[in-house]
Amino acid sequence: MEAALLWFCNWSTLGVCAALKLPQISAVLAARSARGISLPSLLLELAGFLAFLRYQCYCEYPLLTFLEYPILITQDLLLLLCIFHFNGNVKQAAPYIAVFVSSWFILGLQKWIIDLAMNLCTFISAASKFVQLQHLWKTRDSGAVSALTWSLSSYTCATRIITTLMTTNDFTILIRFVIMLALNIWVTATVLRYRKTIKKAE
Repeated sequence: MEAALLWFCNWSTLGVCAALKLPQISAVLAARSARGISLPSLLLELAGFLAFLRYQCYCEYPLLTFLEYPILITQDLLLLLCIFHFNGNVKQAAPYIAVFVSSWFILGLQKWIIDLAMNLCTFISAASKFVQLQHLWKTRDSGAVSALTWSLSSYTCATRIITTLMTTNDFTILIRFVIMLALNIWVTATVLRYRKTIKKAE
């Protein structure tokens, strides 16, 4: 029973993550606008994903427990390019991408560096959610923000809580997923709230 649950959680998470950001990218392309999406939030999310992936690789945890992160990072980079495209300058994305690529190698130089990055990882990822929330509260407009993407993110956090408990039992990783689950649900609810507000106003 436990093996079946672990198998389901791992593969359903990978399946969901393979399409996680596609609703968001599709919404941006359809609207031809990145309205409602916070660029600082996306950059912080990318930093959190990168640090978490590097930590998992460094500790040599089972591949299936973090395989979705290369997929998520790729999709976030595509979303980043879409945002810069609709803001009028794709070339502005180049310095950010260069920093992320170089960070991958720097994080693995010393154990204390990767440990520090992991300790900051949860804070960085939580900050990305709060920045997006703050942006929504300020504009009161969910614009092109995809509630489906945030809902799927909540699901993957829930499944990763289960797989962490069943495999690594790493308390640091467990706390990260619990916090991310709560914040993803909060962002989803906020996106839906301001979408309803706009529809009523119309």
